[in-house]
Amino acid sequence: MELYNSTIREVKESLASERSRSWAYEPSAAWRDLGQNELVLTRDAAYELGGSALPASNFTCVTTDASLVPEDRITLVGPDLGEIRADSPFCRIVLLHVNDISGDDQEAFRTIRDMEFAKYHVFPEGYMMRVSPENQREQVRVSKKALKKGISFRNIGNSFIKKYKEKGLVDHVSIYFVTGGRELCKGLADTAKKVDTITLTLNHIMDGLATDCSVCSFKAVCDEVEGMKELHFKKGEAPMRLD
Repeated sequence: MELYNSTIREVKESLASERSRSWAYEPSAAWRDLGQNELVLTRDAAYELGGSALPASNFTCVTTDASLVPEDRITLVGPDLGEIRADSPFCRIVLLHVNDISGDDQEAFRTIRDMEFAKYHVFPEGYMMRVSPENQREQVRVSKKALKKGISFRNIGNSFIKKYKEKGLVDHVSIYFVTGGRELCKGLADTAKKVDTITLTLNHIMDGLATDCSVCSFKAVCDEVEGMKELHFKKGEAPMRLD
């Protein structure tokens, strides 16, 4: 699965120039999981990540290239949860290295989507997530009580990685939390839209929909994304000649 590789490289390069903190995966450091989403009321919240109409996004990229995601790691760019004092821009990025995806492309695609949905099954205490798949927004309301208990992105990152590692095909998980930088988070929100468009294009191909490339709304994606055209040919739907 190479469709997201160029995006992974771009994201890693753009964040490498930012000041960051990083931690290795420690399952024992995962924050307490309630098993269901907790309702954090406004009066009980210290602030909201992505609140006040600030940039807020999330996206997941999957690759079979081990060099792009060589280890389980949590990286924070910006202030940690205990350092934030007001609503803040926010982005959460998950990079997954997977292996041994067997079966045809349709089965592989379903497997990847199943792994991506793991994000809907993480319920940290005092960390209420509201995810909108339609616009790739992810807002988080953090409770005052959780802050007093010492909640941090290191804890939350471990919680996410622990959930992803339950999927047998996931080899390594690299998760990034980005806070504070409005322009940086705004740019990552645009990347989230790009990733979603790649996934929608893949969905279009996997559905086996016949396409005239001269009028297809996804043509630009197929032209840009490495491996997309090859996948289209593999599905027996070679793009029509435009000359």
